[in-house]
Amino acid sequence: MRPPLPPGPYLVVGLARSGRAAARMLREHGETIGCDSGFSEPVEGVETHAATDGTELLHRVATVVKSPGVAREAPVVAGALERGLEVHGELELAWRLLNNPFIAVTGTNGKTTTVSLLGAMYETAGEPVAVAGNVGTPLASLVGELDPAATVVCETSSFQLEDTSAFAPECAVLLNIEPDHLDRHATLERYRAAKLRAFANQGPDDLAVVAPGIGVPGRARRTGFTDDIGPEDLRLRGEHNLENARAAAAAALGMGVDPAGVRTALREFAGVPHRLEEVGSVEGVLYVNDSKATNVASAVRGLTAFPGGVHAILGGSLKGGGFRGLREAAARCRALYLIGQAEDELAADLEGAAPLHHCGDLATAVDAAARAAGPGDVVLLSPACASYDHYTDYEERGAHFRRLVAERG
Repeated sequence: MRPPLPPGPYLVVGLARSGRAAARMLREHGETIGCDSGFSEPVEGVETHAATDGTELLHRVATVVKSPGVAREAPVVAGALERGLEVHGELELAWRLLNNPFIAVTGTNGKTTTVSLLGAMYETAGEPVAVAGNVGTPLASLVGELDPAATVVCETSSFQLEDTSAFAPECAVLLNIEPDHLDRHATLERYRAAKLRAFANQGPDDLAVVAPGIGVPGRARRTGFTDDIGPEDLRLRGEHNLENARAAAAAALGMGVDPAGVRTALREFAGVPHRLEEVGSVEGVLYVNDSKATNVASAVRGLTAFPGGVHAILGGSLKGGGFRGLREAAARCRALYLIGQAEDELAADLEGAAPLHHCGDLATAVDAAARAAGPGDVVLLSPACASYDHYTDYEERGAHFRRLVAERG
């Protein structure tokens, strides 16, 4: 039995995708107020305040619901805690209202691919499933809409997990932990601690699927990744996707999914948008959109997924941590085309690894790489950075790359 919701009235802070879904969910359970530091369209049935951090609304509520993009150091969170109010995230509260079997997938890289592959395994086996979380569908939007027999497969980020308290999924998967989001968490230890919250409240009847060499809290039965899957069993490219597939298979089989459905999904699953997505071939040059590679470890996987001839486009907004970890992978490339806020730091950290071209923006980089590439080469957008200097998110950046390629074809 999952814990009940905390008491209302509720203040939802941040009204982007997950915040709006949380507000719609909570309005059925008590008075709900929403606020956003920018402009937000009103949410029906919710008193909405724009251009405010929400601190002036705290005296009216009992519980603050923080969207993932709002830092725990925000004044409204500090003010809520000083008043003794409860502070939760959308993941925690939506999970409390969903009694469905729940698989939470976390890690620095590979979450979206693993979650999507798990969904495909369930579907291929004929089992009801709903895929949600950072993958695109807010978890809160499933409340009251979902088949009670369906399993929820949820991509869970460190931003979501740091706001959990009782969260205890029937299965939790940890793919890897690499330095990331240090601009938000400040240290690798705090980032790791947020990830490990997926396991902290699990009991002995739950399952923890954990990458080798990583210890996790909780009392769940532990298993590693399935080791009887080889590259020949997959349609996906790259050693990292082999690890993702082994993790997904371990979770699916551990949750009782038919092995035949698991095997079929492994053979047929073609991947997800913006992750090593082959978007076109022009005059013998392959163009690959890896816009979801928003950190160094993920970009390394992109740069090493091809045998050679890679013209790599790197850069975007800074997240902390530097780029020295890219040097070995970058040395395999024909050239590096640098863009965005991170351009100078990338150049300093990668000097001498491969020829560098300062391009400033994505359109200039694609044009320069296309002119330099020859038949059999790859022009790869694998930024190793967030996108917020020029785009709203990695999806918008990837869509721009697609358009630039289409214009060349």
